[in-house]
Amino acid sequence: MKLYTSIGPNPKTVRMFMAEKGIELPKVEVDLMGGENRREPYLAKNPAGQLPCLELDDGTVLAEITAICEYLDEVFPGPSLIGGTPEERAQTRMWTRRIDLNIIEPMVAGFRSSEGLTLFQKRVHVIPQAAADLKQIGQENLSWLDRLMAGKTYICGARLSLADLMLFAFLEFGGRVGQKVDPGLASIPAWYERIKARPSARA
Repeated sequence: MKLYTSIGPNPKTVRMFMAEKGIELPKVEVDLMGGENRREPYLAKNPAGQLPCLELDDGTVLAEITAICEYLDEVFPGPSLIGGTPEERAQTRMWTRRIDLNIIEPMVAGFRSSEGLTLFQKRVHVIPQAAADLKQIGQENLSWLDRLMAGKTYICGARLSLADLMLFAFLEFGGRVGQKVDPGLASIPAWYERIKARPSARA
């Protein structure tokens, strides 16, 4: 089994997940900036041309960070970062989906359509005229989550989950590309510092 990885928040989420689980796997670095992920032989592994992907011992390739992390959670021992009960797993999946659709997608689309335009305009459909609105949508939904985080240690309450790792990786990335967390938020800044202090944040 080996992980195809690169720069960016998607690969970082999986690396953080692996670090939290104590999983060590061979890694293959893919040159995202040079477009290696958008041509063969990488496309034969992941036709979507995205990173990361996980190649299993039988040659099967898994892509998409939630699918990869759920697979690793099931096949490796240790406390689950998805959940130990049906209720916990459902809660983790609910929050990862909300975060992905409502915060990450507009944040990333806003970046690709502005600061990342030169890199992405020939790779994906970008909408420069919508960049500011997309970023604002992401920030508004982060404020919504902030209100719901009152009194919580982690997104799912007292337990660390994939939802925390994924949101952290993307907010860290956002901070480097002009979409910093509003320090005036009541809960997210302290939550961010808690996750940043974990050894996995350096993965």
